[in-house]
Amino acid sequence: MFQYKIFYSPLFREHRPEGYHPENPNRLDYAINGLKEASLWKEELVEEPSDVSVEEILTIHESRYVERIRNLSSGFSYLDPDTYVSPGTWEAAQRALGAAKEAVNAAVKRKGLYLALVRPPGHHAGKSGRAFSAPTLGFCIFNNSAFATHTLKELTGEALVIDFDAHHGNGTQEIFWNDPDVVHIDIHERDIYPWSGYPHDVGGKGAEGSKVNIPMPHYSGDDDYILAWNRIVLPILKEKRPGIVVVSAGFDGFTGEMLTTLRLTERFFMHAGASLSKYSLAMIFEGGYTVGLMRGLPAFVRGYLTGEGWREPSEPSYDAIKTVENVLEIQREWWRL
Repeated sequence: MFQYKIFYSPLFREHRPEGYHPENPNRLDYAINGLKEASLWKEELVEEPSDVSVEEILTIHESRYVERIRNLSSGFSYLDPDTYVSPGTWEAAQRALGAAKEAVNAAVKRKGLYLALVRPPGHHAGKSGRAFSAPTLGFCIFNNSAFATHTLKELTGEALVIDFDAHHGNGTQEIFWNDPDVVHIDIHERDIYPWSGYPHDVGGKGAEGSKVNIPMPHYSGDDDYILAWNRIVLPILKEKRPGIVVVSAGFDGFTGEMLTTLRLTERFFMHAGASLSKYSLAMIFEGGYTVGLMRGLPAFVRGYLTGEGWREPSEPSYDAIKTVENVLEIQREWWRL
């Protein structure tokens, strides 16, 4: 029997904008209500995480950036045109890292799905803030997924993280760019913010092949993503045999979400969850703003817990096929694909 637990704190709501912003506390309501409607949220499953220390934050971020966040959290301001800091940001971000850490610790102890349902999100945050020349931090403060990945590496000597947020996890990639012991697989929409994550981005010197980028065409749907998942993601998992996987989980690619052109549905997310059911997952919440959280998040969890939803792609697009072939041609230098 799989273990299933949610690490969540009301403190995550205290990171809040002044006026409208797509990254706001209501996102948690969409996620929780979606899980409740699917009978996947029960109070006995929810655990309040602890904070991490500043010293722990410094394992993934530079001190100047960390101090800047702490100082700005005395009031409300914008780090950049996309990303705000409010009086509750420091405490929320510190506890979000704690949730990510505890999800990994639990995943190592017992096989299951451990969801860190956190705000603020993190996968665009690099060592010193903006990563790989991205114009902004893309709503992110501290990199929760990178901290989970670091924690896993500390415990086991290596780590594997899969990011299926619609946007490339440029911060995570930057933090581990030169680390051959961290495999980072990132499937995302191409040529949108943060304008990184291309197939030839395979890792720094000595770490080539440890970074696997799959930039999918605009308007990609379930069959396109399932093709890439089955041909690239799953074979690497089979070869690597990680045991525990960090999942940087964004649901902004769900059809009806407003920040991308992707057209994913429950079909892909159930497939992704079911296909990962042989692994223990530390699942770190990233993007998704409305319908993706109501429908995509519970579909992934349900797929994992039931093992149902496995599919083969029936009608992938020509562009998706060519994208997958291009990534395979590049990555075959390091993987048996």
